[in-house]
Amino acid sequence: MKEAIAVENIAKRFADVEAVNDISFTVDKGELFGFLGPNGAGKTTTINMLTGLARPDSGTMRIGGIDCTNRTMRAQQLIGVVPDESNLYPELTGFDNLCFCAALYGLSKKERQSRARELLEAFGLTQAANRRFGSYSKGMKRKLTIAAGIIHRPEVLFLDEPTTGIDVASARQLRQLIHDLHRSGTTIFLTTHYIEEAERLCDRIAFIVSGRIIQVDSIENLLQPFQARYVVQITYENTANGTMERLSKEFPYLEFSSPKKGIIQVDGNKPIQAGAIVHFLEDLGVEVSEAKKIRATLEDVFVRITGIEANAMREDKEQGGMG
Repeated sequence: MKEAIAVENIAKRFADVEAVNDISFTVDKGELFGFLGPNGAGKTTTINMLTGLARPDSGTMRIGGIDCTNRTMRAQQLIGVVPDESNLYPELTGFDNLCFCAALYGLSKKERQSRARELLEAFGLTQAANRRFGSYSKGMKRKLTIAAGIIHRPEVLFLDEPTTGIDVASARQLRQLIHDLHRSGTTIFLTTHYIEEAERLCDRIAFIVSGRIIQVDSIENLLQPFQARYVVQITYENTANGTMERLSKEFPYLEFSSPKKGIIQVDGNKPIQAGAIVHFLEDLGVEVSEAKKIRATLEDVFVRITGIEANAMREDKEQGGMG
């Protein structure tokens, strides 16, 4: 069986809200599959259905070839779940939390203690093993929550927004841990609103907006249409009236846009002579501080396909709410 996850036409409605609308996708064994979308897109609802916290109104789901549309427990031993909010016990130590989770999966006392120590060491938490979980930092809590999710060595791991709300250093460590799990052969289903995180980690990406999957493809294929384009980003300190209109008139074969204040982005189908544009701007009285060529990113693809700006996704998530 090549497919680790197969979803066919699942839908879920909450009162008047259609959280997930007739979506279908597959995840291959050993694949790191990214589910990318803004807050409220249906990411968490999809994970909840796949892991048994919610039932779909229609459609079918298979994990490891097992039909678990109505009985996700059938696939319990195959899956590990790391929710967006920790589900561990604050009054228990890190070691005891892991042993408790291992017991739920039927590991013997000797097995669960050995596995707990192994994961605490792998995740850099050995010195905090006997501390109460409630005293851990956010980054430490996320690491232990992931450790709990893989305590039974699942074939498929569901990660819901694993790096949200933690510091940069901890996020970097977690991405490395996810990369290592993927490299070891674990199938990973990752939801995130961080586009750069998805681009760095994932084999394939599904874009989901308002409960619908807009596109599913590999990173390489998603970026391919942009590879033939050339982009220059110009940073300026001040501007003149009508600058964008004058640029478009002077260089009609190029596209000019202003993604944010102080930035002019130049797009073209052939190499861009940035010097000529900079000289033209300076003649207009614009003070240019930098001009650089930039490569296409998954963020460019996402914005082009969905019309949603990446910074809007980040701000929306920081304000909280369901994903």
